[in-house]
Amino acid sequence: MEVKIRYAQSADLPTIFAFVKDLALFEKAPEAVTAEIKDYENAFESRLIGALIAESNTVPVGVALYYETFSTWKGKMLHLEDFIVSEDMRGKGIGRQLFESVIEEAKKRQCKMMKWQVLDWNTSAVEFYKKYDCFIDKEWWDCKLYF
Repeated sequence: MEVKIRYAQSADLPTIFAFVKDLALFEKAPEAVTAEIKDYENAFESRLIGALIAESNTVPVGVALYYETFSTWKGKMLHLEDFIVSEDMRGKGIGRQLFESVIEEAKKRQCKMMKWQVLDWNTSAVEFYKKYDCFIDKEWWDCKLYF
């Protein structure tokens, strides 16, 4: 199967949003998605977010949504916010291609580090990330303040 990885365009935002909702469903939190497509449009137009799309026969089969941020300890970093491959396309190497494309994007942007989160119960994702010799920090807790 041939898979093409490309940069997302504004026309891809509804597809990206649908993938994010699918991810929330997979993560057992569909009600947590309160952003709207307009939020995505504004963030994309202002270059706050970027994304890569994995396609097979011009059909989107995966998405990686990211943004630049800054670590006061390490410097510029790329945060991988959402990384999703269609359920029926998992196990075919698409995730590897997409993830490695995000790594290349981080290097291209001269980031010192790439950061993301993974749920502890998502063992297949944890095992996937371990193949990249990444550091999985189990000490720091996420803190959130909603408005």
